[in-house]
Amino acid sequence: MSDSRWVSASMPYLTPRERGQSDAWGAEAASQGGKGGQRIVHAGEVPASDEVAALLGVAVGEAVVVRRRVIELDELPIELTDTYYPTAIARGTRLAERGKIPGGAVTLLAELGHRGVRVREDVTARMPDPQEREALRLDTGEPVLRLNRVTFDDADRPIQADLMVMPAHRQQLRYEIRMG
Repeated sequence: MSDSRWVSASMPYLTPRERGQSDAWGAEAASQGGKGGQRIVHAGEVPASDEVAALLGVAVGEAVVVRRRVIELDELPIELTDTYYPTAIARGTRLAERGKIPGGAVTLLAELGHRGVRVREDVTARMPDPQEREALRLDTGEPVLRLNRVTFDDADRPIQADLMVMPAHRQQLRYEIRMG
């Protein structure tokens, strides 16, 4: 990519893909002339932290399923994403496994009968912790953006929570809202 800043919109990541389509990240990166990839570094059940419990509406310490990924653009890590699911939705599915999911997790959720209809995102800026700094190949003093996204179904139940950390100087977040 010739531009050092990535412009990212959330909508492609909230919409199930058609059968045979690649995941949203690979398609978005390709549309802007880059090669998107991801490494799944962990998948399985973990106890919900205070933050995850609040986002998913479960008890602290209750088991949830997480997929931890390093998102890459042209082989450069540009985002760390931990995606959490209630076990009632994800236990025993590909969401709890390390393999890639054809069409992405949102597509699988829809196939399982869990379609998002509302999303809440909160963005903050902060300094990275040492592990984030190393994983994202940041210099000392470079801040990160933290985006927390919760997806709700038509009964207003949380079905997915994403905790994303990205280098602030390599990102631009774009929000387009259609009214009515």
